[in-house]
Amino acid sequence: MVRERRDPEQRPSPEALLEAARREESASGRLKIFVGAAPGVGKTYEMLQSAHAKRKAGIDVVVGFVETHGRAETEVLVRGLEVVPRKRLDYRGQIVEEMDLDAVIARRPQIALVDELAHTNAAGSRHPKRYLDVEELLSHGIDVYTAVNIQHIESLNDVVAQITHVRVRETVPDSVFDRADAIELIDLTPDDLIQRLKEGKVYVPKQAERALEHYFSPGNLTALRELALRRTAERVDEQLLTHMQANAIPGPWAAGERILVCVSEDPRAAGLVRYTKRLADRLHAPFTAISIETRRSLQLSDEERDRLADTLRLAESLGGEALTIPAVGRRIADDVVNFAQANNVTQIVIGKSTRSRWFEMTRGSVVHDLVRRAGNITVHVIAGDELPGEAAPMTAVQTAARSEPFNPLPYLKALGIVLIGLGAAKLIQPYFGIENVDLVLLTSVVAVAVRYGLWPSLLATVAASLCYNFFFIPPIYTFTITDPTNVAAFILFMVVAMIVSNVAARVRTQADAAIGRIRMTEQLYAFSRKLAGTATLDDVLWATAYQIALMLKVRVVLLLPDEGLLTVKSGYPPEDELDQADLAAANWAWSNDRPAGRGSDTLPGAKRLFLPMRTGRGPIGVIGIDNDRTGPLLTPDQRRLLDALVDQGALAIERVLLVEDMDRVKRTVESERLRSALLTSISHDLKTPLASVLGAASTMRDLAGALSDTEKRDLLATVIDESERLNRFIANLLDMTKLESGAIVPNTALHDLGEIVGSALRRASKILNRHKVELVLAADLPMLELDAVLFEQVLFNLLDNAAKYSPPETTISIRGRRDDGHVVLEIADEGAGIPPNELESVFDKFYRVQKGDHVGPGTGLGLAISRGFVEAMRGTISAANRSERSGAVLTIRLPVPAESHALDTAA
Repeated sequence: MVRERRDPEQRPSPEALLEAARREESASGRLKIFVGAAPGVGKTYEMLQSAHAKRKAGIDVVVGFVETHGRAETEVLVRGLEVVPRKRLDYRGQIVEEMDLDAVIARRPQIALVDELAHTNAAGSRHPKRYLDVEELLSHGIDVYTAVNIQHIESLNDVVAQITHVRVRETVPDSVFDRADAIELIDLTPDDLIQRLKEGKVYVPKQAERALEHYFSPGNLTALRELALRRTAERVDEQLLTHMQANAIPGPWAAGERILVCVSEDPRAAGLVRYTKRLADRLHAPFTAISIETRRSLQLSDEERDRLADTLRLAESLGGEALTIPAVGRRIADDVVNFAQANNVTQIVIGKSTRSRWFEMTRGSVVHDLVRRAGNITVHVIAGDELPGEAAPMTAVQTAARSEPFNPLPYLKALGIVLIGLGAAKLIQPYFGIENVDLVLLTSVVAVAVRYGLWPSLLATVAASLCYNFFFIPPIYTFTITDPTNVAAFILFMVVAMIVSNVAARVRTQADAAIGRIRMTEQLYAFSRKLAGTATLDDVLWATAYQIALMLKVRVVLLLPDEGLLTVKSGYPPEDELDQADLAAANWAWSNDRPAGRGSDTLPGAKRLFLPMRTGRGPIGVIGIDNDRTGPLLTPDQRRLLDALVDQGALAIERVLLVEDMDRVKRTVESERLRSALLTSISHDLKTPLASVLGAASTMRDLAGALSDTEKRDLLATVIDESERLNRFIANLLDMTKLESGAIVPNTALHDLGEIVGSALRRASKILNRHKVELVLAADLPMLELDAVLFEQVLFNLLDNAAKYSPPETTISIRGRRDDGHVVLEIADEGAGIPPNELESVFDKFYRVQKGDHVGPGTGLGLAISRGFVEAMRGTISAANRSERSGAVLTIRLPVPAESHALDTAA
């Protein structure tokens, strides 16, 4: 038995523990995906075998949807399991079968089998995609077994298309694949799969022959197999890393390669990053670049800080992850090894040291320490002369040196604190003796170091030492020391004071740096929250421009491409246009994805400095900054802050643009759907009455002499009825157009509801001639403020709808009553009713309730128009099913106007 290794000093990762706790406490079901490289490898067969094994173990398993494709061995396995009946839907004139999601949820098995995860559901299903059905099953606590081919994974869609020259339209988001609790790869060699294909175990003979000539070639299958193996390995590697972090297991477990490169301000660090990128490409592994922030990092020059920041950005641009972590241990090598073990790193890349032998003996060698402490981790030590031409990334923007003018005040205050300490020492000397005087002076030195930093504390050290010698070491009031023991005491006091002041000053420097980082992090976090709360492009641009101007004290202008031209979109303070030099620099920065303008290598004569705004998809815009000072615009620290702000702004802009693209796609899809529905409706509702009119008219023309008067009257009645039907159709289209354009303004006045109902019944008499009509209006109904014409049309549409969806000789009821401050009018039929999930959809444009295999005639506009008219008159309309019997009931609620209340009160 192999036990997991645990370091008693290593703690589990809080993030991994939280994720594990979330999964354990979640009430959702567990998802297991059977993955294959291509159809026919046996995913469904293996899924069914696993289901049988679970069933034998006493677990409740049902088949939600499994497609056997006529394979005999698969059908045998399905027959041994409980199958939930499928839902039958009419799709484009054909009956298709889909998984009955509600039935599976009502059955509530422990495990549901749902095949073909990437399947697109037929119109009329609750969800457009089957993976959404699976997510709903999981949300109800039902475990799901499902199957998918690797070509259906969204991120691999383009790769598969390049390999096979076939674009797969049905895809599954990577998030569904990544959230799976278990993944089982069903692997089959290309030769075995081709043999199965030839034996007819995958497709019928003709289809198999075409597949062998195109998709199922040995090269395609080999490439797809590699994709399946690699994508599954990536997911398993993520699960392994989470397990190791949650259980504090030190790495590496070399299940998959992970590479770490250590970078510093050294000019050769960029070469290390490029070498690591090439190594990662050869091993098909991810890589991370880290920089350990020590006390020495705070003393780096501006040039070295710039070089380190550019090296980390180079790692990100090459596809790696860049991190800066604070030093925790006494040695840098310990921090590197701890990070590598926590993240399952298998290989570390570090540059060969150029330090002198004496330096390594006195201060140690990071390379030697890392090699000794790496354990099972492979360490690549790369010499500088092995990387010809690998220069550090050159920044294209000049930065201003950090200027800190000399301020004498801290030094004067340091001397004042020493004088206060001297006074306190003179006061306690008679009581505590000279032995404790030095502690008081040391306290003053520490106070100066903590408050004012290193150089004032060194001055305080010298002053305190001289005071100690002059006022306390005999002979006093001279700088002469006669006793050798006092010489030693004086030297020791100076040494201790210098050491203490240096340590205290370092702590203060580190504290100031930490406070600065915290303040900067808070500002960036506040900026990110502000961007997350913006929904429009203008708001994002304004927030970005304002935040950069506020934090860097510069003027900002943002430019985005508009119809092929770079255009000013926002600025702070607002800026409408640029001069020719600035516009040329902005266009060059956009075209070349590099900085241009003031302080750069390109077009430095421009007034502003222009920087491209990039995301993972490439440049999306340009930002320009300037101020009233001469020389370079930014210090190195400000340049790094600007990079962070620009990156956040670019991501927010990309998010808004993606949302706008999705909205445009949705509008396009909706327009296409409406256009298709309109064409379908017109082709039916225009063609049918026109055909009847033409048929009746041509019969009367050709057979006028042979027709009796009764037959002629019948033909004329047909012409009139179909013409009225055609007129109603055209009127509905016109009414919907007026509603959507806002052209309908009700001409309201007080009307008696009974009169309008009677007028609507007379108008609909032909439609209702095969139905019984029951009218019950309460006697106390008040006058209502209505547009009589519009409300009559509403009632006509509702009566037409009731007659259309209820059998002949049934009763259509019209009931009116008063309910507090409203009048309620109900129109009920005795038809089959409305499906519960379609009660709100019936008011959508071109929507018609489906009754079995039959869809009644009509445009699907009547109820949509009725809702628009009723809401224009400040009322509401809703649909429901009758409780006492089958049938639908449409309810109109209209407010009682103030005038009617007054009349009721007077009466």
